[in-house]
Amino acid sequence: MILTIRNIISVIKAQFFGKTDSAVIDAISIDSRSLQNREGTLFIAIVGVNHDGHDYISTLIEQGVSYFVVQYIPTDLQNKANFLVVDNTLEALQKLASYHRHLFEFPIIGITGSNGKTIVKEWLNFLLSPDYNIVRSPKSYNSQIGVPLSVLGINSKNNLGIFEAGISAVDEMENLQRIIQPTIGILTNIGSAHDEGFQDVGQKIKEKLKLFTDITVLILNKNKTIEAFLNPKIKTFTWSSDDGKADVFVIAKEMQDATELKITFKKVCFIIKIPFQDQASIENAIHCLMLLLYFDYDQKTIQERMALLYPVEMRLKVKNGINNTTLIDDSYSSDYQSLKIALDFLENQKQHKKKTLVLSDIIQSGLITEELYSKVSQLIISNKIHRVIAVGKVISAFKNKFPNCIAFATTSEFVAAFETVSFENETLLIKGARHFHFEEIVSLLEEKTHETVLEINLNAISHNLNFFKAKLETKTKMMVMVKAFGYGNGGFEIAKLLSHHKVDYLGVAFADEGISLKNAGIELPIMVLNPESTSFSAIIQHQLEPEIYSLKGLNAFLKIAEQKKLHHFPIHIKLDTGMHRLGFQKDNLLELITKLKGNSSVTVKSILSHMATSDDMNHHEFALSQIELFDCLSTTLMTELNINPIRHILNTSGISNFPQAQYDMVRLGIGLYGISNDEEEQKQLETVGTLKSIISQIRTIQKGESVGYGRRFIAQDETKIATIPIGYADGISRHLGNGVGYVMVKNKRALIVGSVCMDMLMVNVTSIDCKEGNEVVIFGNEPTVNHIAKLLETIPYEVLTSISHRVKRVFYRE
Repeated sequence: MILTIRNIISVIKAQFFGKTDSAVIDAISIDSRSLQNREGTLFIAIVGVNHDGHDYISTLIEQGVSYFVVQYIPTDLQNKANFLVVDNTLEALQKLASYHRHLFEFPIIGITGSNGKTIVKEWLNFLLSPDYNIVRSPKSYNSQIGVPLSVLGINSKNNLGIFEAGISAVDEMENLQRIIQPTIGILTNIGSAHDEGFQDVGQKIKEKLKLFTDITVLILNKNKTIEAFLNPKIKTFTWSSDDGKADVFVIAKEMQDATELKITFKKVCFIIKIPFQDQASIENAIHCLMLLLYFDYDQKTIQERMALLYPVEMRLKVKNGINNTTLIDDSYSSDYQSLKIALDFLENQKQHKKKTLVLSDIIQSGLITEELYSKVSQLIISNKIHRVIAVGKVISAFKNKFPNCIAFATTSEFVAAFETVSFENETLLIKGARHFHFEEIVSLLEEKTHETVLEINLNAISHNLNFFKAKLETKTKMMVMVKAFGYGNGGFEIAKLLSHHKVDYLGVAFADEGISLKNAGIELPIMVLNPESTSFSAIIQHQLEPEIYSLKGLNAFLKIAEQKKLHHFPIHIKLDTGMHRLGFQKDNLLELITKLKGNSSVTVKSILSHMATSDDMNHHEFALSQIELFDCLSTTLMTELNINPIRHILNTSGISNFPQAQYDMVRLGIGLYGISNDEEEQKQLETVGTLKSIISQIRTIQKGESVGYGRRFIAQDETKIATIPIGYADGISRHLGNGVGYVMVKNKRALIVGSVCMDMLMVNVTSIDCKEGNEVVIFGNEPTVNHIAKLLETIPYEVLTSISHRVKRVFYRE
């Protein structure tokens, strides 16, 4: 994509303020944190609910960016860059993408629906790429921002486009239709996703169908409800498994690890096999089949290619690797647009200063080879990659363009030479086209652990953070609690994401947690809430900030501060306003003031307290009394010491229930991890952690036979029992045994039977069609952590923090 500033000004109807409007733009950016921002980048300052791109313009100018699309010019920057001023920057981005789409006349496939959009898009790319130079949405870029960024990736070498469009409310699809301008439409499954944004399913269908106002054909599962909302002028190409009037009739027959589809089209019958058995995959595969039929592919080609369909991994996963390495697994995708996204994710989640990229030949770029690898080289250099391992004959020919590059013609060559290549203390991004089978490389590099994992959804953490940010005044700062190993979810990885989101403070319970984060490279200020006096020297050494809650602790810290000749070292004063756990009380406030007045060794960075009943409106008056006392005591401290520190008293529940007491900062804890005690608020939060395992073995026992220690379960009939390799050593309470708790197997509930063992538990799968190796969900969307906590008569905190460190954490982004 190459556009001139003058052309852009005309397209988005901007007012220009700057030195020159004759520049050429080769990249559009909305992310100020991307290392890919440079000269030649046009930064569009998007204004969102929880962020304002204008806030980062000064930093971008320092990085070399000189052209900005803005709604206003920030103070003191008028003469430091070139500004294209518009009324709405998001609309400007969309206008620019719509204009860019108008420059091309090849077929564009537009996909929408509630589920399956990304999978259908990726499968179509696989099925059609031997015959077309395809441009498509990277990952699941299907939003009001993602779609225009995707469309701006079209270039003159492309001859087919595949873009997905997702909406969550009315009046959104018109924008996406103008940007994508599809010529062929595919409507996937209509389900319950984003139901809250629509009055009813009819309104949702009508909104989805607005993508298809100007197409030559619409592919869909024949459905009377949908057809009732269809414009009769739209030509359809339908399939069905129960309506003989459909253009294509499909009968599915389950086979061993596969499904046989009997296809009847134009009175001709033929068979194809797909390597899936679940209904969602079958429907997605049929939508792809329909496109191949519409494009008039022959039966043999359809049969051969459909048999090779594969599970689509839509997530970038972060895994622990050998020799203190961290892996970012993107081993099934290698195209230019998704490489840019993956490199940004690498910078966001790097856990070591050294960064290595394992990269295959780039597929489907739409660029001539020399130009493509020059651009890839620029990306790698701007992202400060220390080493590149190139795999593939094409990329190997350009190895001199990459820093510290080792090249292999094939994956098998790399695997054979694996022992000669050193991997330690680095973060590796592994990114390869599917036919390179980079899963073999991931297997070699991944730390070997047992099959139980806690998957952490980083998108959900970002969503939950923004949900609570939206409740705050613009001036209110946010501290996020990452104590207790991030409430059991993982400390560093979440801290790194929070750094990316530019939160103001992190909170830990003890000094060793903060030291670990600092040693791992976290630069955010970190407050230690429960520091022991023996840790004060280490706190000072690692630039942590202690909470001081007693005169004894204050005296001890001041003594060390004077010995080390500290000057204005930040401390945080804790007041006890009714929790009666830690903190200065009203009657020792005078002595506190005397100790601090005139002392230059420390500075009071913040004054805080903790609410005892912010989550229980039955104690509303007590909570208000705590806030009132905090206001009184903190004001006294500020007046007597002549200081203006940050004040904070609200925790997660307090943010929602006592917005009038935000003061200067709030402390977000369990809410970040998707847990709320308010049922309505819980619906707005996303599940962060999903604890998974597998079925190790299945056996059938007869009536009267028992399961587990103590024979606590006796079969009343013939019963099928599955053993799962997770137990109380992993954090599963023994109280969930003997029919109290359940797990999910093949989306069905399987009751836990007998006693939970140290390393195993057993479940009843008599009514479930499952086999050894099938995935098991211990908690996640169902059962939820809240549900398990209720069963155990405890709180979600205990359930989360009980998960053992021996359970591998896998972090991923959708």
